[in-house]
Amino acid sequence: MPDLILALDVRDRISASTIVEETSDSIDAIKLGYPLVLAEGLGIAKLLFDISELPLIADFKVADIPNTNRLIAEQVFHAGFSSIICHGFPGEDAIVACTEVAHDAGGTCFVVCEMSHPGAPTFYHGGVAEQMAKLAIHAGADGIIAPATRPERVEVLRAIVQDALIYSPGIGTQGGDAAQIADLVDGMIVGRSIYEASDPKAAAQVYAPFRRR
Repeated sequence: MPDLILALDVRDRISASTIVEETSDSIDAIKLGYPLVLAEGLGIAKLLFDISELPLIADFKVADIPNTNRLIAEQVFHAGFSSIICHGFPGEDAIVACTEVAHDAGGTCFVVCEMSHPGAPTFYHGGVAEQMAKLAIHAGADGIIAPATRPERVEVLRAIVQDALIYSPGIGTQGGDAAQIADLVDGMIVGRSIYEASDPKAAAQVYAPFRRR
């Protein structure tokens, strides 16, 4: 059974803190992206960790040359994050830069191989996602990101990455079904279905039957 990862894309620390306080017993990690970090700064990581003591994933989808990737990753782990997400399309050396910094910090690196939105197949299909999955493993990354909205694609990528971790976004609002994806992945990423709910704690507990114990 997978972990439940909250994608916390609110834009202020009060909302973020409140949601984390309400859901921390029902989730296993928190994924922070640009909306919250750009609004509140990297210091939001320490605040949310102090509240929850949960692992924090920096979903910055880092996609630059190796030196810039390395500089970004160093800031991420210095701020207290446990994991970083980077894109695979800049190539293996760019993935290696993020992975090396992550491992030096005792953290992990995940590579986006295919995204969950309707437009993703435009460029991720036709063998591209499969190639990036192979690059991720060869570069020493800890896992990949693959779409809960297309379970059949997760199965294809699982055959490539084998025992590496797969975190899967798109569950809930985007249409991904936890029941369909839970046995295929190591982490279910859920955002709006939890943080936009009138009762985030209850919304998170909906996924309890599928969550790792």
